[in-house]
Amino acid sequence: MSLTSLTHGRLPPADDALFERIACALEARGLAVLPAALPAAIAQALLDDLAARGERAFGEAGIGRGPETSTNPFVRRNRIAWIDEYDAATAAWTDWTTRLRRYLNRRLFLGLFSFESHYSLYEPGDFYKRHVDAFRGQSNRVLSLVTYLNAGWRPDQGGELVIYEPQPGTPSLRVSPTFGTLVVFLSEVFAHEVLPATRTRYGVAGWFRVNTSINGHIDPPR
Repeated sequence: MSLTSLTHGRLPPADDALFERIACALEARGLAVLPAALPAAIAQALLDDLAARGERAFGEAGIGRGPETSTNPFVRRNRIAWIDEYDAATAAWTDWTTRLRRYLNRRLFLGLFSFESHYSLYEPGDFYKRHVDAFRGQSNRVLSLVTYLNAGWRPDQGGELVIYEPQPGTPSLRVSPTFGTLVVFLSEVFAHEVLPATRTRYGVAGWFRVNTSINGHIDPPR
């Protein structure tokens, strides 16, 4: 029996195999780390957008959200530029994350409602101390997604993402910011930090969210 007949005349979308790998890893441990997994066309579109924006488009990153946002160079030192979901330059990224969101909702019943993301720029020596992306019961962030846009990254250049296992005594995981690596994890569960690097380091950080808007209060504020 052919694959075509098994799928009733339609081949599965090309990204479904990748989406299933992410879903299986999330189901098993709440964390997926997939080196060089971001589709090349999407990575190239993001690189092209970065080049068009230039470093002047980046602003100092803060801690917290909305009116409670503050800066603390002892905790976080990097710059960011938000990605507009309606920007044609990043349409491939928006489409891909939308399809991933819908796949995870079908597969894992997560109720994910939206996705937001920004570019992250870390100059040599920049860092982000240990933190979580969401506090239990106080945020609508459910899944965090990170990918990297650094070609030719060497292990001796540092800049790893350190992910701490929730079980005490379990060794942490270090992820090198190599080009196209994907990291997806439960936002409330995994504390993490970004170590300093010896060269400029680019990435994208994003969050899949549930909808907690109520009584005219729109959540989340950016």
